[in-house]
Amino acid sequence: MKFAIITHVNHVKNEGNYFGYAPYIREMDIWLKYVDEVIIVAPSSREVITPIDLAYRHHTIDFRKVPDFSFTSLKNNLVSVFKLPIIFWKIFGAMKKADHIHLRCPGNMGLVAGFVQIFFPNKIKTAKYAGNWDPKSKQPWTYRLQKYILSNTFLTRNMQVLVYGDWENQSKNIKPFFTATYSESEKENIIKKGFETVVEFIFVGSLVAGKNPMYAIQLVEQLIKKGKNVVLNLYGEGIEKAFLEEYIKEKQLENYILLHGNQNQEVVKKAYQKSHFVLLPSKSEGWPKAIAEGMFWGCIPVATPVSCVPFMLDHANRGILLEMDLKKDLEQIEKIWSDGKSFSAKSKLASDWSQNYTTNFFESEIKKLLVK
Repeated sequence: MKFAIITHVNHVKNEGNYFGYAPYIREMDIWLKYVDEVIIVAPSSREVITPIDLAYRHHTIDFRKVPDFSFTSLKNNLVSVFKLPIIFWKIFGAMKKADHIHLRCPGNMGLVAGFVQIFFPNKIKTAKYAGNWDPKSKQPWTYRLQKYILSNTFLTRNMQVLVYGDWENQSKNIKPFFTATYSESEKENIIKKGFETVVEFIFVGSLVAGKNPMYAIQLVEQLIKKGKNVVLNLYGEGIEKAFLEEYIKEKQLENYILLHGNQNQEVVKKAYQKSHFVLLPSKSEGWPKAIAEGMFWGCIPVATPVSCVPFMLDHANRGILLEMDLKKDLEQIEKIWSDGKSFSAKSKLASDWSQNYTTNFFESEIKKLLVK
């Protein structure tokens, strides 16, 4: 089988291998176990491999580089007009050659690929929509357009669209799905007890406004002011890092709030294992891996009720749904804090739920999509 991937993920070529964002590569390696040849259409404008990059394991990769483009300003719009014909034809050529077409959405590449796939109604196709599929959520027009094209069974034929969450009134090609990080062999009987010593919070994600790391810091700051023995470890990089560093310094929080930058999967795994709460006050998500990963290791999730997060937290039965009001959210955390049994019970519920979604289960579901 020739399998074509159309993705916005930026790649780096090094010594004949193609590297990309590690969580994406790990997932795609599972898909690629069941294909003979791979065609990848993606940008490759980076030169440096970072600690969160990984190389594909597949031995037969036909990489077709396309230029980066965006519609975020008038200048970018004008430049993109000249790039689009090149991108269109590269995607068209890959789809024509492929036996199975796979789109990664949402993103600019996914948007263009959404239009191009219309010309191949008889080819088997899948799309992974890794963003928020909630029909009621406010989203950029490009995201809404992608969702419309993918769910329109007249324009989009012979495709299964994998989305996070089980939403009402969806077209027949929409399939509720999930993602996974840890294997069946990594499962443990997690028993996290109360707060005899320091209580550890963890934030894993980009340090950008959309992920709202400042709110995570301010929550923990308020606990420190109340005399609680707490630490917050943040893992990730982003444009807000300098601003956060300045805030931590100004508030003299250096001993309690630590920025670790990007770290590999094993380092983050060990951090989850010793943490009590995983924080993600994000404005928008798909299936937030940081929450699912933290829950796998018994961390109580503290997250905003976006996308399928309420489902993941069983509507706060196995976590805390943030109201984005410091006073109210602190009350929720302190309520669990004051009751060791409540903490242990929620921690167990969180790990039991998350450990259902292993990479083994994920692979079995992917195999059903590829092997007929």
